[in-house]
Amino acid sequence: ISGYSLVIQARDSGTPPLSSSVTVNVDISDVNDNSPVFTPANYTAVIQENKPVGTSILQLVVTDKDSFHNGPPFTFTILTGNEEEEFTLDPHGVLRSAVIFKHMVATEYVLCVQAKDSGKPQQVSHTYVQVRVIEESIHKPTAIPLEIFIVTMEDDFPGGVIGKIHATDQDVYDVLTYTLKSEQKSLFKVNTHDGKIIALGGLDNGKYVLNVSVSDGRFQVPIDVVVHVEQLLQEMLQNTVTIRFENVSPEDFVGLHMHGFRRTLRNAVLSQKQDSLHIISIQPVAGSNQLDMLFAVQMHNSGFYKPAYLIQKLTNARRHLENVIRISAILEKNCSGLDCQEQHCEQSLSIDSHSLMAYSTARISFVCPRFYRNVRCMC
Repeated sequence: ISGYSLVIQARDSGTPPLSSSVTVNVDISDVNDNSPVFTPANYTAVIQENKPVGTSILQLVVTDKDSFHNGPPFTFTILTGNEEEEFTLDPHGVLRSAVIFKHMVATEYVLCVQAKDSGKPQQVSHTYVQVRVIEESIHKPTAIPLEIFIVTMEDDFPGGVIGKIHATDQDVYDVLTYTLKSEQKSLFKVNTHDGKIIALGGLDNGKYVLNVSVSDGRFQVPIDVVVHVEQLLQEMLQNTVTIRFENVSPEDFVGLHMHGFRRTLRNAVLSQKQDSLHIISIQPVAGSNQLDMLFAVQMHNSGFYKPAYLIQKLTNARRHLENVIRISAILEKNCSGLDCQEQHCEQSLSIDSHSLMAYSTARISFVCPRFYRNVRCMC
């Protein structure tokens, strides 16, 4: 307990008795009686040979149960194992290389490290760090090309994570880093450590080819990343049809079925080759294992086919569509449970362009806005 707050009252012996109160705060001063604690108690690290001087090997983590002025900043010292000064230890507890290591010269070092706190008198603790020197990387990283589809309302893309590069390396201890060509950083970013691709706000309609590379410190490999951005027109929302799929997750649909189903769907509903199929959004149905896909078809002369026409086409081609994936229902209006006739049911569709859903697989990522369907009786 770091302190107490007492209210003390004094009362006299008069008639009537009079009194007054005062607050007394008692602070408990901390004594430096706890040593620093390393987490974990001892460390194991590796460094590849031929890494440049100054390469980070390990970050020491130290805590202290005493109050702040009796804890950090800590003073780190290598007590033993560094007689040839192969290592340095900075004030933040980062162990770095001071030489270029050779696997043939030595394969292992054991360091005894001391941490000293800032209290008076100072408390100390020790840890052992085992550093293994391994052979340098001999395998190049391998990465899977990534194609990203982004659907957004006109000039209203908020930005965010749109996909992730999947890369591997046969060298067990290789640490992969990802970089993006500098002139593309005004529109996109790539997380250096995990390969996540971030799009900044305000992307225009069109196709973007990103110059991304992955490196293991020795080899650098380019990765094909293509981003397609499609901006929705308000007129699309008034001419949408929903196909509801059974027993499929969004990620499985994107990764396994979307390309094939898009091709089959085009053959089913497009009257002319110049017509355009627009997949507006895919979204799980709450409380079920079903998935809704929202789409519209634009005629080559810029108008849109009416939902009733598309539903007729879909109904005729349903057997072919189900060769790709099982369909639960084809929906234009969603009036189940409402006590009104079909022709008196009015449906409105709203898009939340600031609530983006990103369904990412190793090869394909689909980013789309969340949609809401409202229905009411007009009778």
